[in-house]
Amino acid sequence: MTRRGRLVLFLAAAAVVAALLAAAFVALPHFGGAHHPYGERAVRAAFAHRTANAIASVNFDQRAFDTLGEESILFAAVLGALVLLRQTAGERRRPPRPTRVSPAIRRLGVLLLPVTLLVGLYVVAHGQITPGGGFQGGVVVATALHLLYVAADYGALERLRPLSLYEIGDAAGEAAYAVTGIATVLAGSAFLANVLPWGTFGTLSSAGTVVVLNAAVGMEVACGVVVLLATFLDQALEIEKPEPRQGDGSARPGGGGG
Repeated sequence: MTRRGRLVLFLAAAAVVAALLAAAFVALPHFGGAHHPYGERAVRAAFAHRTANAIASVNFDQRAFDTLGEESILFAAVLGALVLLRQTAGERRRPPRPTRVSPAIRRLGVLLLPVTLLVGLYVVAHGQITPGGGFQGGVVVATALHLLYVAADYGALERLRPLSLYEIGDAAGEAAYAVTGIATVLAGSAFLANVLPWGTFGTLSSAGTVVVLNAAVGMEVACGVVVLLATFLDQALEIEKPEPRQGDGSARPGGGGG
């Protein structure tokens, strides 16, 4: 396709998108109004399925299929980073240099690591009750592990972080979400429909499949972020690029004319 043809195709598509956006903006509720049909229906549906956190209900119940796509974006990003930044021929791995950390920072990191880890797990487990959930809690859990890198050194983080297990956890979290949707279809309902008992409002056992999907996202996000950061840290701290090859004459001892 010529450059002019691509430009014409782009302008035609942009005109269609602009028309659709203009029609949507005209039908929006007035700014600052107290009445919002979508919000009212979302909250009503959340309470009907015993989900105290309406945002979690939207993410993992009312629009659970959209969340599968969002989770898959992170999974694909981690997979792409692993493929692009893998150790190639000629590169060699060297042990990371130990870093000197002040005793005060070391003690603070040791104290904050278990607290941050507990907070992250709490946010994941209570996603259907309070603000938070798998996405937010998973990032907090991954951050807790990397406090060891900040407070000690990269070698200590590597000992605490068996990367192969986190790669399995990343894949398992992604698969668990999709398998839950398949299970709902086998149960005779729609894909990712909330078919489990809704339980008691405001408790850990409430919200039905929201609990399962939220936990799957928490595992995938936590493990995915750990693997992603490990890929970049390995490139920065351990993997050395091969030295440029010299010419045959300069590389040969005593080489020269004669």
